[in-house]
Amino acid sequence: MTRPIRIALQVLLYATFAFAVGWLSVLPPYHYASAEMATIKLSLNHATERIEPCVMLTPDEIARLAPNMRRAERCERARRPLLVEIDIDGDTVMILQAEPSGLWNDGPASIYKRFDVAPGRHNITARLRDTARSEGWDYTHSEDVVLEPGRYFTVTFRAETGGFQYR
Repeated sequence: MTRPIRIALQVLLYATFAFAVGWLSVLPPYHYASAEMATIKLSLNHATERIEPCVMLTPDEIARLAPNMRRAERCERARRPLLVEIDIDGDTVMILQAEPSGLWNDGPASIYKRFDVAPGRHNITARLRDTARSEGWDYTHSEDVVLEPGRYFTVTFRAETGGFQYR
């Protein structure tokens, strides 16, 4: 095959590939959210209370430990499950329990959920339990918000900033 024919075939193949990539990047169209509904996203990553509380070691117990293992307290690794509840206008729409991550259940529990709701004015209440209590909530936040059609509304949680945040 002569050089001009080979170059022409390469140009044709590259152009075909570029056209295919361009075609597939716009078709079929992908819609992230319904244009008629508002979407609420709950996204949080939180380390709950340990199942067993940490125990302060005595100076004698610390001295018996290997030099590289000496510390003032001993803590079990396992953590409690995380419980989250979302109410919209007084109706409970979501109850989630997330187990801690990690090989020994010692990491943070993560939740990511999204759901569609009718647009308009709503009262959203978020509650979270991360301790051993069997009733009640450790964190609660309620707020009146206006949800717009086709838009996202995010509920996040950061204990260091006081709890739930709505955006």
